[in-house]
Amino acid sequence: MQWRNTSSHYGLISIALHWLVAVAVFGLFGLGYWMVGLDYYSSWYQTAPNLHKSIGILLFAVMLVRVLWRWVSPPPASLASHDRLTRLGAKFGHAFLYLGLLVLMVSGYLISTADGRSIGVFGLFDVPATITSIPRQEDISGLVHEYLGWTLVIFAGIHGLAALKHHFIDRDRTLLRMFGR
Repeated sequence: MQWRNTSSHYGLISIALHWLVAVAVFGLFGLGYWMVGLDYYSSWYQTAPNLHKSIGILLFAVMLVRVLWRWVSPPPASLASHDRLTRLGAKFGHAFLYLGLLVLMVSGYLISTADGRSIGVFGLFDVPATITSIPRQEDISGLVHEYLGWTLVIFAGIHGLAALKHHFIDRDRTLLRMFGR
């Protein structure tokens, strides 16, 4: 398998970035959903949010690499069997996922830094609080983060179902290309 994308197949780097982001997003969603129900006396009360923030910061870096890689190594062309509506839906769907994830991570950053404290990333480095003066920053960013998180996870599920539809109903190579075949 090649590192870079070709006109007909995804390369190893694109495939690895896709699945890494997918696992991280669903994992962060599950962790976030679980941690908001923790009470003050839980041993995970501080650990879970710190883990969520650290993974979120690293995911932001991975997404920046993914966007850069998409520019350096463009994705394969749509299959000839895809009609205009399918191509347009795929283009807008991917754009929504990319943009939505970036907005989601920025909103998480704004929640975490609203009080002026930096975000520690696994004790390795800190991301400084640079924006702290937005009125009701934590509350508004929190709502954006929650609703956009739900929206993206649902949309990612639909994205997965669309890939399965291509594979089992249309019997085309859409899904196989994302597995490197």
